[in-house]
Amino acid sequence: MAAGLRLEKTHKHPTLLLAGETLVLDLCGGLWLPEHRTLIVSDLHLEKGSSYAARSGQFLPPYDTRETLACLHEAVVRHDPARVVALGDSFHDARGPERMEPGDRALVAALQEGRDWVWIAGNHDAAVNEGVGGRYADALTLGGLVLRHEPSPEPVPGEIAGHLHPCGKVAMRGRAVRRRCFVTDGTRLVMPAFGAYAGGLNVRDRAIESLFPDGFTAHLLGDGRVFAIGRAQLARD
Repeated sequence: MAAGLRLEKTHKHPTLLLAGETLVLDLCGGLWLPEHRTLIVSDLHLEKGSSYAARSGQFLPPYDTRETLACLHEAVVRHDPARVVALGDSFHDARGPERMEPGDRALVAALQEGRDWVWIAGNHDAAVNEGVGGRYADALTLGGLVLRHEPSPEPVPGEIAGHLHPCGKVAMRGRAVRRRCFVTDGTRLVMPAFGAYAGGLNVRDRAIESLFPDGFTAHLLGDGRVFAIGRAQLARD
């Protein structure tokens, strides 16, 4: 381990408090709210591979939707939520639902059965408002929490947002490790991207750091564990 670097190894699914609400940070990249029986995921970017092929002819293996939905299915089976909230950019573009394979569409329908399924509008998929089941909203309030796609420029207590795809980078033992992560200062939280092809932005980038002027903790999704790491211990790209 690099000199001066200490990683706090937390439970597989650590728990935080935000605006008086209990949040369980799921290792899959989702957020579980036990008091509301709600599972939150962000930035699925379904059909990103087919979008690249349709728009630019750039070929990506067309399995991202299936892989992302398989991970989501596992989380839904484990938690059995009454409500699922997809926190924006669920599809990589507005025509994504049209390009879904029948089997993938059937899996989405099966996951929605018997549940309140909420699609929050994102910047990629704001025009999607029908054809994939569930209901649609610009934002959602649950107890003391405000769920939206893009973080507000000014701090909003209890805000949970996505959009920025945060990743944390740690240098240790002569090598660097970069992982998706949750980011929070105890007042608001930004979620990692859930999608297989979603990519990520370093948490030391100004777009993320500016949201947390007094510092933050990044909860990196590690191999079988979540690691809580302070801002000062995180490296830039």
